[in-house]
Amino acid sequence: MIVLDRVHKAYRTIEGRQIVLQDISVVIPEGRSLGVLGANGSGKSTLIRLLAGTERPDAGRISRGTKAVSFPLGFGGTMHPKLSGLENVVFLARLYDVDEHEAAAYVEGFAELGAYFRMPVGTYSAGMRARLAFGACLAIQFDVYLIDEVTSVGDARFRVKCLDAFRQRMDRADVIMVSHDYETMRAYCDLGAVLSGGGLMLFDDLEAAIEHHARAMRKSPISAMEFS
Repeated sequence: MIVLDRVHKAYRTIEGRQIVLQDISVVIPEGRSLGVLGANGSGKSTLIRLLAGTERPDAGRISRGTKAVSFPLGFGGTMHPKLSGLENVVFLARLYDVDEHEAAAYVEGFAELGAYFRMPVGTYSAGMRARLAFGACLAIQFDVYLIDEVTSVGDARFRVKCLDAFRQRMDRADVIMVSHDYETMRAYCDLGAVLSGGGLMLFDDLEAAIEHHARAMRKSPISAMEFS
């Protein structure tokens, strides 16, 4: 399980100090997959980076136990744009101590990038970067996979391919996902949370979280348009 113990995170903005998490203490249980809902700008991507360890909280502690937590799928800083897809995969394989040749072969087949696999990632479209990121993440056996909106990128066939691949791993791994797409979240998650105003409310049932979030969005017409 992952434990957040009095975690606080805030940023300075031109409109003042924005609090993302305000002294949050929650336990994300093992064996469940969590969908995190929240309005644009509520801090969902920040939460994913904190869980990954790519960003640190201002105060408090995040305990991952012995769990191997993935890099954030969708986090722009994961892949170096001047390196090829192949070079990025080899780097990640070495970083996570997996066989680089097996990882490269898996990603090349999964991502279907053709000759672009050996070209700089900076030349890729958004969909190509998503396929590379998914392939690289799936090439490594993590205990927890962190997904930040990336499943909404790409065609329907590729999204089905990703879902099938994750379902094969979810016997041994959990997912923590941020998405604006309720149906995507339903396909991956059974536990829900709503991030709002610096608070993180955990629901044992995903549908309860979706309903709570939908009610909040209906009270805010501008935000509701973002989640239609």
